[in-house]
Amino acid sequence: MMTQALGEFIGTLVLVLLGDGVVAGVSLKKSKAEGAGWIAIALGWGLAVTLGVYSAAFLGPAHLNPAVTIGFAVIGKFPWSGVAPFIIAQMLGAFVGAALVWLQYYPHWRETHDQAAILGTFATGPAIRQPLANLFSETLGTAVLVFMLLAFTKGQWTAGLNPIGVGVLITAIGFSLGGTTGYAINPARDLGPRVAHAVLPIANKGGSDWSYGWIPVVGPVIGGIVGAVLFAII
Repeated sequence: MMTQALGEFIGTLVLVLLGDGVVAGVSLKKSKAEGAGWIAIALGWGLAVTLGVYSAAFLGPAHLNPAVTIGFAVIGKFPWSGVAPFIIAQMLGAFVGAALVWLQYYPHWRETHDQAAILGTFATGPAIRQPLANLFSETLGTAVLVFMLLAFTKGQWTAGLNPIGVGVLITAIGFSLGGTTGYAINPARDLGPRVAHAVLPIANKGGSDWSYGWIPVVGPVIGGIVGAVLFAII
């Protein structure tokens, strides 16, 4: 289990480093990617997840997401004894990945005075702040994610290509369902970097928006369970 947890740490670190990295590149001042927009972010996150899975899959199942781990455990696809170690590893990996993004773009934080843009490179936020609607968005997106991940286990994949399918899935969710909340669909992806934003000495940062921070944690957990149970029923 320790080897598998190490895989979760490494994979989630890579996922957040490359995923938050593309958001930083698009959002921060004087970056060469500044202003590249939502298409770059959605494609970048899809690639980030693909490479995160590849970096972890030789060590374990490469969940990289507490909602996936919990959803799989609820329907008996993963042992409950592994849930806590996986979630801890995922959270730590996400924090370290976010810290590396801070270091990578270190000069750019001082050039950026938009506090919302700075927070947005670490954590998600709603386009329209309406808690129930935001919670539904995160729940639905994660339900689709977990249902499809389970569906992938029933398909015939050429060896080594499954992570590409996962990346395509993340990209599709980003394009189709991500415009409302920024599609955290992963408690570690949001909470780990949000903590990093809160504790790191980032130039020009504001608050970490903890009043919203529960939604990208609770919504994905609910969605992960819903998606897994629906798949099990079918």
